[in-house]
Amino acid sequence: MQDIEPFYNWRHLYTAEDDPQSPFYGREYSEFEYSQTLYNYYIHPQWDNFGSRTLYTKLLYADYEQHFVVMEMMGEWNDAIENDIMTLRRNLTDDFFDQGITRFIFITENILNFHSSDDSYYEDWHEQLADEQGWVIWLNLPIQSRHDFKLAKIDRYVALLDLPQWRTMKPELLYQTLDNHMIKRLD
Repeated sequence: MQDIEPFYNWRHLYTAEDDPQSPFYGREYSEFEYSQTLYNYYIHPQWDNFGSRTLYTKLLYADYEQHFVVMEMMGEWNDAIENDIMTLRRNLTDDFFDQGITRFIFITENILNFHSSDDSYYEDWHEQLADEQGWVIWLNLPIQSRHDFKLAKIDRYVALLDLPQWRTMKPELLYQTLDNHMIKRLD
């Protein structure tokens, strides 16, 4: 677990700890002190805690003019016990929405599993964003978690897409590619 580190090739373009609009503004990171855990396993110190005990994030990029953010996720998505979607909404995405962000790209390759509850937070989020022509994408969700998301019918509110080459793209190109896909999907 401690070897899974967030994507860092965009750090010359954006760092959340230096962005005054970011919920992670002013945070200091260590490469050597491991203090956060997922269950009994230490995780890389670059991951950010947003209030969940089993799910961590890294804000990779925010563009307030084009109204999108890219966040990488790691851990267990647990709506049944932890209500992670409520925590994510209250502690991160609602703040971004208040700043004009209406398009959310979540890199979900490191979601180990998913436990569902009801879909009301997802439905509410979908309706909130639809009024602003926004959307939410879960990118590269592992097969077992994708199955669980679909079983819970969360895919009615969140697009589950695959784009394995996202790491080779600049953030603006990633956004444009996904936005074009969503435009075609909505037409």
